[in-house]
This record gives sequence, C-alpha cells and structure tokens, in this order.
Amino acid sequence: MVEKDNTPRILLVDDEEDILEFVSYNLQREGFRVFSARNGLEAIEMAGKVKPDLVILDVMMPEMDGIAACEEIRKLPSCKNVIIAFLTARGEDYSQIAGFEAGADDYITKPIRPKVLISRVKALLKRSGGINADATGNDKILNIGDMVIDKERYVLIIEGRELTLPRKEFELLSLLVSKPDKVFTRDEIYKGVWGNNVIVGDRTIDVHIRKLREKIGNDHIRTLKGIGYKFII
Repeated sequence: MVEKDNTPRILLVDDEEDILEFVSYNLQREGFRVFSARNGLEAIEMAGKVKPDLVILDVMMPEMDGIAACEEIRKLPSCKNVIIAFLTARGEDYSQIAGFEAGADDYITKPIRPKVLISRVKALLKRSGGINADATGNDKILNIGDMVIDKERYVLIIEGRELTLPRKEFELLSLLVSKPDKVFTRDEIYKGVWGNNVIVGDRTIDVHIRKLREKIGNDHIRTLKGIGYKFII
C-alpha cells in the first residue's frame, strides 16, 4: 500500500513513454504525487493500491483500452468518487460519448499544453476536494461547465483552448459566473467591475458583453432587457 498524505495523488495512464515522462514532469513540478501505468490492466491494479484523487487515462491502449479501464476503476470501492479524465488525441463525438458513459468526468486533449493541463488538473481536483480554496475563501481556479477560469493568470480555458482576456472582460466574466442564473443589474456590474469612483459610458457593459460572447459563444450570457445580464451553464 502507498502511504497517504495530503498531497494530491494523480494516476497517469498512457502507453507512450514520452507522454508519461512529459506529463509526469509537469505535474510533479507543481507538487503533485504522480503514479504511472502503461495499460488499462496496470491502471486498475495501481488505482486500487494508491487510491488516487485524479486518474488521467489515455483512450487507445494495449491490453485494455481507457474506456474499459474507466468502467473497472469505477467498480473499485475506493475509487467510486475518483475524478477521471481522458487524455486523448481523439476528438470524435463517439469517443467522448463513450467516455462519459463509462464514467469519465472530463477530457484533456493532445497535443498537451502544460499551462492548460495544469489549470485543468487543478480545476478537477478542486471539484473533488483534492485542492482547497485559498486562505481568503476565494477559489483561484473555477470550473464552470466547459470552462476553466484561472483568476491568478487572468486566463480562460474553454474546450481545451486557452484565452488571455483583457482585465475588465475577465472581471466581468468572473462576476457573472460567480452566481450562475443570478441576474446582475447594470448597477451591480458597474460597481463590481469598474467601482463607484469610475465614470464609464452607458454602452461600456454592452461592448464588453459583446466581446465576451465573441470568445465564449452566445449561449452562456443572457440579456434581460432593461435589467441586466446572467450567466447560463
């Protein structure tokens, strides 16, 4: 048995040695404990031993593929609630649907970009309780639907793409997602993003909303005429 401590434990499963080394290096550099396996059968055995907080599984592997391994890991009493993400270059709808039906929580796509990988991993671990909020009680990484919001770097990750937003656009998005489905009035937005002592034009909010919609799509931000805006997951 692997001795438990408070450091998040990540089980990385891939049959490509260079992927294992590259991802392990980047995760270990962030302070995570990383365990590795090279096929689905090894992954099941290792998961039972280390009781990971997060499993990152390749889909296409010898011996047993990631879909089947995910289903078996979910059957382990100690891993029923473990977060599982697939690491794969496959973007087909079938692959994703099959993965989610097998019990996966998310997808991390190849080619791997270290900053995106780390932000996604931290967001997934926050969801499972593997990483706590900072001392002020404010999460620095928010995982909202298909988005990851990294407050420290002012970065938005959506569908695996990393976007660096201008400061006010980022603050506006952060405000709206802080309470999904809540209608924020224009006055609340002005005070929350620009403050009481800053004078801005009447169209300022509308322009920033339009720019956000261009980047994240039209489905997430809803306008309530004469009132304000709300975020929809």
